[in-house]
Amino acid sequence: MQAQAEYKKVGFYYMKRKNLFWGLGLLAGFLLWTLLVSYVDVQPIGPLGSRVGFAWINRFVHDLTGVHWWLYTLTDWLSLIPLGFTAGFGLQGLAQWIARKHLRLVDRSLWLLGGFYGVVLGVFLLFETVVINYRPVLVEGVLEASYPSSTTMLVLCVMLTARMHIRHTAPKWRNHLIGIFTVCMVIGRLVSGVHWVTDIIGGILLSGGLVKIYGFVLDAVAGASPRPTFVVEN
Repeated sequence: MQAQAEYKKVGFYYMKRKNLFWGLGLLAGFLLWTLLVSYVDVQPIGPLGSRVGFAWINRFVHDLTGVHWWLYTLTDWLSLIPLGFTAGFGLQGLAQWIARKHLRLVDRSLWLLGGFYGVVLGVFLLFETVVINYRPVLVEGVLEASYPSSTTMLVLCVMLTARMHIRHTAPKWRNHLIGIFTVCMVIGRLVSGVHWVTDIIGGILLSGGLVKIYGFVLDAVAGASPRPTFVVEN
């Protein structure tokens, strides 16, 4: 029995390290992808002569999908669902603070999740300032930053971390539903034609890296339980 317990323990730590390696690898892939998008086959194929990397493949995919404003609007509205998850976790933390009468007694996983949301917001603001690509269409006459896809980032980062927090308490069908919703949102954003395909790929790489590293830190700090609590000694 002791040997079996030790085996499970080694397996658990291996899985944690695997998350870290995957996360760092995906982030490295995102940095490399960003450099390639910035310098490979850059041509003025966007609105108002805006220059876009990987111009041939971006133009090919954009011509293939076309622009579907109804799908753009639909995915924008559906983005309220991940925002609702963030609000729900925030309210959960507030309820714990009120019930337990001390911020230190709020679950560590909720603190960690709040910090993760802050990192995602910081990355979004960074790429709103450092523009890699502009959208392939004007939105209400305005040329907006497009890389990486912010909606892709929002959906992947929020919904995948939400699955980590409810995987032990929610029915399996709910976890599957979250996965289906996430995939449909990413595909819908691409098919809507409001992003270049390189924007979507960049969003997937960046979000995947952030989520994997979050999973590693969550396991390392909070242990195997998705919602651990502090133990405060008197």
